[in-house]
Amino acid sequence: MRQLDGRVILQGVANHNMAKRISKCCRRNNHMTKKMASRQWYSRERHYVEELELCRLERMAVEYGDYHPLKVIIVTESRFKKVGHKESTSSSSSSCSSISNVDPLSGILDGTDPLSMFAATAEQVSTSTDSSRKKCQKEDYLGSDFEPWSSKRGEILARYTTTEKLSINLFLGSERGKPTTSGSAVSEKVRTRLEALDDLEEGSQKELLNLTQQDYISRIDELNQSLKDAWASDQKVKALKIVIQCSKLLSDTTVIRFYPSKFVLITDILDTFGKLVYERIMSMCTDNQSALPANFTTDYVNDTAKETCLNWFFKIASIRELVPRFYVEVAILECNKFLSETGISESLPRLTSMIKGIGDPLVSVYARAYLCRVGMEVAPHLKDNLNQNFFDFLLTFKQIHSDVVQNQLVIQAVEIPIYLTLYSPAIDWMLRCISYRAPETLLTEMMERCRKLGNNALLLNSVMSAFRAEFIAARSMDFIGMIKECDESGFPKHLLFRSLGLNLALADPPEGDRLQVLNEAWKVITKLKIPQDYINCAEAWIDYTCKHFSKREVNTILADVIKHMTPDRAFEDAYTQLQSIITTVIAHFHDFAVLFYVEKFLPFLDMFQKESVRVEVCKSIMEAFNRNQQEATKDPVMLNALLHVCKTMHDSVNALTLEDEKRMLAHHINVLVRMVSFGRDFEQQLSFYVEARAMFCNLEPVLVQLIHSVNHLAMETKKVMKGNHSRKTASFVRACVAFCFITIPSLTSIFTRLNLYLHSGQVALANQCLSQADAFFKAAVSLVADVPKTIVIDGKIRSSEAFLLEFLSNFFSTLLVVPDHPEQGVLSLVRGLLNVIEDYAWEDNSDDKIWIYSSVLHLLAALCQESYLYHIDKVDSNDNLYGGDAKFLMEIGKLCDTLIGQILEHLKALGKENTLKRQSSLALLFFNSILAHGDLRNNKLNQLAINLWNLSQKHGYSDTKTMIKTLEYINRRSKKSESSHLSELAIRLPLQSRT
Repeated sequence: MRQLDGRVILQGVANHNMAKRISKCCRRNNHMTKKMASRQWYSRERHYVEELELCRLERMAVEYGDYHPLKVIIVTESRFKKVGHKESTSSSSSSCSSISNVDPLSGILDGTDPLSMFAATAEQVSTSTDSSRKKCQKEDYLGSDFEPWSSKRGEILARYTTTEKLSINLFLGSERGKPTTSGSAVSEKVRTRLEALDDLEEGSQKELLNLTQQDYISRIDELNQSLKDAWASDQKVKALKIVIQCSKLLSDTTVIRFYPSKFVLITDILDTFGKLVYERIMSMCTDNQSALPANFTTDYVNDTAKETCLNWFFKIASIRELVPRFYVEVAILECNKFLSETGISESLPRLTSMIKGIGDPLVSVYARAYLCRVGMEVAPHLKDNLNQNFFDFLLTFKQIHSDVVQNQLVIQAVEIPIYLTLYSPAIDWMLRCISYRAPETLLTEMMERCRKLGNNALLLNSVMSAFRAEFIAARSMDFIGMIKECDESGFPKHLLFRSLGLNLALADPPEGDRLQVLNEAWKVITKLKIPQDYINCAEAWIDYTCKHFSKREVNTILADVIKHMTPDRAFEDAYTQLQSIITTVIAHFHDFAVLFYVEKFLPFLDMFQKESVRVEVCKSIMEAFNRNQQEATKDPVMLNALLHVCKTMHDSVNALTLEDEKRMLAHHINVLVRMVSFGRDFEQQLSFYVEARAMFCNLEPVLVQLIHSVNHLAMETKKVMKGNHSRKTASFVRACVAFCFITIPSLTSIFTRLNLYLHSGQVALANQCLSQADAFFKAAVSLVADVPKTIVIDGKIRSSEAFLLEFLSNFFSTLLVVPDHPEQGVLSLVRGLLNVIEDYAWEDNSDDKIWIYSSVLHLLAALCQESYLYHIDKVDSNDNLYGGDAKFLMEIGKLCDTLIGQILEHLKALGKENTLKRQSSLALLFFNSILAHGDLRNNKLNQLAINLWNLSQKHGYSDTKTMIKTLEYINRRSKKSESSHLSELAIRLPLQSRT
């Protein structure tokens, strides 16, 4: 009873020193009875300091010149040279051994065996071939800096669409092309093939009308697949007819808005056809020999392959219409390499001249673009011929404004600005080809040609899109002057300023021109009346503004954007551009203290009214904050803005939100929580956490972070006070503890709650909040009963017992230093937890319960010690409170007897169930527990240990290696004076063989 009164004194009824004197007095009075109680409990006396010293690793001096296990080992290849009858070796290693292991076979053969000689010869031949091949390819190699056509394809298909109805001719096939007998004459074959080609004009096709754009694309895909199927089934004529039919569609401009996309779709089929023909002829060249080198000559091509190649060109030459004949021949342009080394260079000028016969300027320019595309792929070293192709286009450029074109535009109700934009993909591609790795003088020449054509806006825009950004930026003022002189009725000027802005985002203009360039451009941009045109230009110029100017100019741009996009809610149609602008601004302003002081930044965010877009913008802001913010902050403006952003993300969470999305949002918010610091103003810090809890109550990971942060705040308070709390700091710490106690029950994950109860209880205990710590631990004890048998982790159902074992082990370790409550029984928390464990529904084939009981025995053994292994500063644990009282030790003994009885009953049940392997493992586990913590001088405990040893190996399932090591350990301990009694035990522990 005196000990319990002492415990009350510890809680504040009397002073702390009086409690210590009572504890010491009790310890002296009960010193003799402690030995008797310990004998009943069978716990051996521990000397933790001495044991710790014995467990330390042995220190050894290391000479750094010798071998060291962490030293890097370098091994070099040994080479053998034959000098007369002697062998010389050269090898080096940083290991301590200096002896070289010489392979006698390698030394005798000296690398002159037939296989080595063959390999060496092959290596020399391949090396010489590769070097010559690289030399040949050096001049026509396209580097990774050349943008391929595939990168433009998707952009064109997405931009040039239509709602008008389209038409297409589908190939139906014909049986006339099949020879009647296998022995037909050559003339019959030729006549049959010509008739098959004529079938295309004699009703072997069907016109499909009133197709939507999606239907049209599907039909084109069907034709592409039909081409592959016909080729695979060896119907080459049918394949050619499909390609001719598709090529004819490129002369049709009835739905002119869709023409660029039609060009992309049909040239895909032409590319497929060209690849199939080339591979077919290549396979004929490699039937009886190895693969052809990359730059092969016609000497490598056999006569059969040449004849087949000529046959294809003859078939194409028989096509009557110009457009399909041109496209199909360009598709197989690379096949000229099989006929002549100069075949491609001779064909390019002829094909360029053929385009002059195409009357429609739009069809003509795309034909030139296709010739440039194929030419750059198969013969980039012949770029001069491709340049001539573009210059021929400039000579016929005035045809765009001809009466025939104007009449066609009137019929289709297409305005001139829209019509001119249809030329951009083709002209851009041609200029991109001729400007590739071209000198800056070519840009000067192109600018002069633009001036001669009256500063044509279409051509000027393509020049800015094709040439290197560094060249354009260096002449930025010249381009602004040319843009001003362009005709407003033709190509829209805002597209020119947008192209210039995109270039200036990639390269810097002369420093003296930067402000003037921005002023001149923005004078035009701010006058744009159509919101979509305006926002496209603003998107292009915001990067330039952020890069070269201060927040004042950026604020002006943002204000102007708000002014133009707010009327009639125009921002609803420009979320993509607005999002790009905000992303660009964030990317340049790494200091968020500066960013949120930009006056129009938050009003700019208010334009994102659509929730999904608004959340994406907020996520991009927080990603930038997480990436760039390095120091903690307490700036009120920045905190209010960031809390507003995080609140927007949090409020988007609903029942349909994916778990991954929740985790990502919580991660962004948690970074903000960790970055907020008010220094020594701990009360303000706690107020922030309270506010954050109210704002982010739907995201469990944020609540967990807040609990950890508040616990850390309590420990920081203790650190500042050096463990001696004043009345004010004690109240503050209790407020922190109350925050955690209130918040934890709102969490859904039961193991998260358990761990936080334990962690928060430890924090409360460290800050001398004993009653609060008891509340945490009792809550954890009551919650253990609710742990389900299975939990879901990453979408998979797993048993919860492994996690429960880990938690209980941590919990019991904490209970060692938790003092007993004065109004409750001895070890009330331990007893309560054992009762919950006893009633818990464990798995049928599980031994986890016995593992826990073994851990509790370890705890009880530690509780019997005169001084515990560890303590909490300024908290008197039971070793000080009870002072080794006999009644306390007897209570522990009773608990131990109960647990030992439970363990033995379980071992007996395992024997009845024939689960002998589990019985053997658990018996050895229990034996080791007794050996480590029990006093084996007690006869009953000694006999129990021997029985467990024999049981573990009774049925032949024992771990022999472990038992041998255990015996060695017992023998080592028996050599010490305080453990001499173990020598007798070792004699009584037989080691049975498996036989």
